Amino acid sequence: MKVALLGPVAWRTPPVHYGPWELVTSLLAEGLTARGVDVTLFATLDSVTKATLDGVVVRGYEEDPEIDGRVWEALHVGYALERSGEFDLVHNHLDWLPLAFSGHCRAPMLTTIHGFSGPHILPAYRRARSAFVSISDADRSPYLEYAGTVYHGVDLDGLPFDPDGGDGLVCFGRIHPDKGTHEAVEIARRAGRRLTLCGIVQDERYFQERVEPHIDGDRVVYLGSVGPADRARILGGSAALLHPIGFAEPFGLSVVESMICGTPVVAYPKGSMPEVVDEGLTGRLVADADAAVAAVAGIGSLDRAACRARARSRFGADRMVDDYLRIYRELAG
Repeated sequence: MKVALLGPVAWRTPPVHYGPWELVTSLLAEGLTARGVDVTLFATLDSVTKATLDGVVVRGYEEDPEIDGRVWEALHVGYALERSGEFDLVHNHLDWLPLAFSGHCRAPMLTTIHGFSGPHILPAYRRARSAFVSISDADRSPYLEYAGTVYHGVDLDGLPFDPDGGDGLVCFGRIHPDKGTHEAVEIARRAGRRLTLCGIVQDERYFQERVEPHIDGDRVVYLGSVGPADRARILGGSAALLHPIGFAEPFGLSVVESMICGTPVVAYPKGSMPEVVDEGLTGRLVADADAAVAAVAGIGSLDRAACRARARSRFGADRMVDDYLRIYRELAG
């Protein structure tokens, strides 16, 4: 089977630090290639892969202010679809833009919906000639039909187990009101725990007004966007990951990565969280900050080894590859 993976071009694939869509696309490309699938990855030309790499964008537009993302995403999609007749399947990881031109795709198209930015983009999906995969059942639209739900997988080898953890808490993800970063700061303060914040600042005003005033380098530390090696060390060395989200999270890669390191999660039960977090085993689902403070106080009662074992069984990259291969075979005949 010849598969084209149409990846995003905001960041390199795999990303150096931030880029969840690029990370998942990379793990899928490497996993399929290891299974003997003939994969062409359409991504930035500085990407690193064992698949065949092709594309037109030199580097990610989020990493180079000289690159206009609107222009180069369109050129990227146009170039990949020009070659679509060479493949048995085109697997789109680039959101809605390729769907607008799906009628020009000369192979079956599959689109993984990594999350809807809002209902205003639904027309692109409803009019598209593409099959769809959701990344959680919670993130499905009632207006679309789906070929399946495939939970993201992660690199198990890159997330070593820390049996002891630490006393501090961690909040990992983009700094934005949706992620509840300010609530994590408050929960940690009330719980009497040190908090480490990691992630890109996606809302500068929110950061300056609600988060930055609390960063003192002692009780609240901000490390910015960290790479894979530091990511595992920070997650594994914590007592718990705080995830007090204010929106319906489509999946939550950092949640899974934390659990695989043995660190349980304290999360608000929105979006996919009830699917991803096994209550009482890999974390606690809590209604509000008061309940989160109480959950942190009792987090030591959760077995870190059991947390890791459960997360590994559900969220390994190999399982993700298996799930996609089943869908590929159905679509490509």
